[in-house]
Amino acid sequence: MLVRLGKFFVVISLVAMLGAHWTLLQTVAWTTMLTDNLRTHSLSESVERTFDGKYPCPICKAVAAAKQSQKKSEFTLQTQKLEFPPAKENPILFAPSDFQLLPRPADFLSESLTQKPLIPPPRGFLA
Repeated sequence: MLVRLGKFFVVISLVAMLGAHWTLLQTVAWTTMLTDNLRTHSLSESVERTFDGKYPCPICKAVAAAKQSQKKSEFTLQTQKLEFPPAKENPILFAPSDFQLLPRPADFLSESLTQKPLIPPPRGFLA
């Protein structure tokens, strides 16, 4: 029982964090508007009046205002320009005294791929 309750709260928090609650409220608003418009207009006119944005209902206005205020209060990341001290005009590079060229790992792989398989491949029925 506690595991289900915990999962439920995780889902609810994810929905709230992603902003899906505004989508749910907007869907309720559109459904309400469509049913109200169907009482006085035809189906095509009702759908047009519901989704054209010219006749928003109070729920649509509240959702739009809440989304707008939420966007304004989001955290903005301020980056600073990194400044490095100037480098020397002519840097001097020295080669290491003890240098060994190590084999590449790709060479080991290619050697292992050239060996024949231990078991012969299966033969076809008609071959």
